[in-house]
Amino acid sequence: MEYIVEMLHITKDFPGIRANDDITVQLRKGEIHALLGENGAGKSTLMSILFGLYRPDAGVIKVRGNEVAIHNPNVANALGIGMVHQHFKLVHNFTVTENIILGMEPTVGPMLQTRDAAKRIKALSEQYGLNVDPDAKIEDISVGMQQRVEIIKMLYRNAEVLIFDEPTAVLTPQEITDLMQIIRNLIKEGKSILLITHKLKEIKAIADRCTVIRRGKVVDTVDVADVAESRMAEMMVGRTVNFTVDKRDQERGEAVLSIRNLNVLSSRKTQALKNFSLDVHRGEILGLAGVDGNGQTELVEALTGLRKVESGSILFKGRDITHDDIHSRVMAGMAHIPEDRQKRGLVLDYTMEDNFILEIYGREPYSHKGFLNRKAIRDHAEKLIRDFDVRSGQGALSMGRTLSGGNQQKAIVGREIDHDPELLLAVQPTRGLDVGSIEYIHKRLVEQRNNGKAVLLVSLELDEIMDLSDRIAVISHGELTGVKLPKETNESEIGLMMAGIAGAGGTE
Repeated sequence: MEYIVEMLHITKDFPGIRANDDITVQLRKGEIHALLGENGAGKSTLMSILFGLYRPDAGVIKVRGNEVAIHNPNVANALGIGMVHQHFKLVHNFTVTENIILGMEPTVGPMLQTRDAAKRIKALSEQYGLNVDPDAKIEDISVGMQQRVEIIKMLYRNAEVLIFDEPTAVLTPQEITDLMQIIRNLIKEGKSILLITHKLKEIKAIADRCTVIRRGKVVDTVDVADVAESRMAEMMVGRTVNFTVDKRDQERGEAVLSIRNLNVLSSRKTQALKNFSLDVHRGEILGLAGVDGNGQTELVEALTGLRKVESGSILFKGRDITHDDIHSRVMAGMAHIPEDRQKRGLVLDYTMEDNFILEIYGREPYSHKGFLNRKAIRDHAEKLIRDFDVRSGQGALSMGRTLSGGNQQKAIVGREIDHDPELLLAVQPTRGLDVGSIEYIHKRLVEQRNNGKAVLLVSLELDEIMDLSDRIAVISHGELTGVKLPKETNESEIGLMMAGIAGAGGTE
């Protein structure tokens, strides 16, 4: 039996859009098979069909050569199919063990028995090199560790076929390296993996074969070793993709943002920022590099008014805004692309046209004397959807939650840039985007800088920081470890500064 899973001629329609159009994907036993495609190409929909979250409108699924009907995830689990979703399905105030046994709790009479389950979880953790503590609470562990909990959840249910949906979208570079090793360990133990991604480097590093999907149709299935990254990118987006950022040299202007001796506490009341000082000037992109969890989130929240400042000051265009509310900062010309698009970027149960005016609904022409002008709101939304290539089934009337992650991101970036801000705080602006969309967003950020705006770019992607930034500031344990010019440094030096190695940094 060559194939462990076959999805043959799968078609799936949603209102206004054909997500999957006669798609065939075949997974060999013991292989890593990548699904590559743009945001909204239909990859996650296809895998959700395999996991029983959707029913196909046409087509056949075979598991181990037998035709099956997968009505829900319990049927998928019984067939040995598990899925790690892009946005994890975990209960934050439960322990690791409680999350893993959820839905199949071992009981004696009315009493929950977790001791044996915890032992098995520990054994699985050691077998696959996952290093998970069964007794830890989800809210107390890192995002990378939460993903490992999702992996153990599948292994605990004896999954043979593992589906990973954009597994590296929320991970740090080190966690990505660790995940790649975990995936290799899974293959060694005889598992088969379907990997949804649009990160070409990762496909080249780990996948055996790759099926490319564009706008719901299969372009081709190729052996990864035989195809260049540039060719895969072209197959994915239907045109040649420029991987380099075109950026002309220019003089930076005066400081738009001046941060002075800022001290901010984390949610756990520990010191997240320590006497942090930095200036961001007109006509520059200042990249902030750092390992996740080193104070970047608290800095951005302090700048946007989401978090209280303990001491120090924030000056915006020469005015002290340290204790101003969020709305007045937006009105003064500050825009924010947040790191968590679903929690902070969109109201998921609003239409896209309402999401596009969240910060400006009180302005003309969107409202007049307290009444919303629906035509102006609709026209505005349709323009942004066109300009930023936001793909959704019902256009401006689509609910936020119905868009793919990447299209949600493009919508937020479009909304914030459209405000024509003096200062753009771009936090992980290309997280979860495909190469075509990344190229487009990078162009728009450089455009802001060329137009004399100030851009603070906070990213965990070191190559993005190196490519886009005019200056690079490095943060470690809430402190500034140095500021460098990209042409005078390299990734390894920045990496040392991110680790807080004394003497690695300087100031420009």
